[in-house]
Amino acid sequence: MTARERREQLLTVGRALFAEKGFEGTSVEEIASRADVSKPVVYEHFGGKEGMYAVIVDREVEALLGALTGALAQKAHPRQLVERAALALLGYIEDSPDGFRILVRDSPVAQASGTFSSLLGDVSAQVEGLLADQFRKRGLDPVVAPVYSQMLVGMVALAGQHWAEVREPEKHVVAAHLVNLAWNGLSSLERRPDLPSD
Repeated sequence: MTARERREQLLTVGRALFAEKGFEGTSVEEIASRADVSKPVVYEHFGGKEGMYAVIVDREVEALLGALTGALAQKAHPRQLVERAALALLGYIEDSPDGFRILVRDSPVAQASGTFSSLLGDVSAQVEGLLADQFRKRGLDPVVAPVYSQMLVGMVALAGQHWAEVREPEKHVVAAHLVNLAWNGLSSLERRPDLPSD
């Protein structure tokens, strides 16, 4: 096996173990054992499980962010953008359940990027721009677009986390319900929402 092939093999083994047992529950010994190598081989390639974990998280963030950015980057009606974003997230969960499990756990690696939370922040920034533009077109205050962006992205992300565990109903049904709530809520926004007084 070449060094590159060995590295990829170790990443595959580590990814499965981190998804199954989490960062704390996975040891270098177990990674080495499953890969049928010695511990020094793991250390040689990654410096330890923290280094391996960081590479795996970076790859997963890149894959999911790429899917979501691609869904939001195309010119389309805002409702279609919501549909595409919901389907992109659910599609990633369906195609990469281990990767999603890794992303939604708290990252033990001390870094500002590479976590599910920071990924959602990146997506929220993109959604914020789209919402601000739509708010201006509809006579709504674009200053509140960041708050609506966080709410919208958070709703989709939490629904995705729930669906990752239960897998019911099927992906397109979940996406349709997400779009129904998001779109119908967004399309009927009040210009000056207020809470009724007691």
